[in-house]
Amino acid sequence: MLRVGVRRGEKARPPLLLFNGIGANIELVEPFLDALDGAEAIVFDVPGVGGSPAPWRPYRPWTLARMSARLLDRLGYERVDVLGVSWGGALAQQFAFQQANRCRRLVLAATSPGHLMVPGRLTVLLKMATPRRYKDPDYMQSIAGDIYGGAFRGSPALVRKHLRHVRWSSDYGYYLQLAAGFGWSSLPWLRFLQQPTLVMAGTDDPIVPVANGHILAKLIPDSRLVTIDDGHLFLVTSAEESARLISEFLSCPRGAT
Repeated sequence: MLRVGVRRGEKARPPLLLFNGIGANIELVEPFLDALDGAEAIVFDVPGVGGSPAPWRPYRPWTLARMSARLLDRLGYERVDVLGVSWGGALAQQFAFQQANRCRRLVLAATSPGHLMVPGRLTVLLKMATPRRYKDPDYMQSIAGDIYGGAFRGSPALVRKHLRHVRWSSDYGYYLQLAAGFGWSSLPWLRFLQQPTLVMAGTDDPIVPVANGHILAKLIPDSRLVTIDDGHLFLVTSAEESARLISEFLSCPRGAT
């Protein structure tokens, strides 16, 4: 069973299926969805995160892509646009490759081609290796600028606002997500992706350096890269700008992207 959120909206284009970041529950993308014009949107808590119970065995991106397709079947959606954020960007790439006929367009935000990526700073990655930031508000307050960069640098009020959306579930669920990404890479098959793709990268992203956005845009045939003058969580901290760019991309005719 999954905890699923569906925001009803216009029917003129396919709904937006959103894959969230590591440890992130549905509520953390509310600022972005509030800024996104009218589009129907689907988002869910990955097993072991937020309100979704943890599975009894580990999973891989390909199993989550298959699970996502079954979820769409239950909800009655044949085809969707897909947005993947950070860790969810790996899942979005996997879904677009594995369920190509169900993915019309693809948006990859603050993400990479997986295990073979340009890594962030070691001190940042070590802090990301545990879920402490989600459970200890004081700790999050002290490290948010270092790990997320951008608008979180020097803005305690913004960090507190972000923390209000956190719904922590379990350490086990967090480590399942880390394990799912271990050894996974999209590099061997990125050139086979068929969907028009918008790659988005923050210019001050300590977790996923902007070089990874250039790699994705270089290898995905029908893609383009836009950079946001912000950090890793620009979908939240630059919600209006991000939502505008994504809405324009999803609305424009193919060939005009």
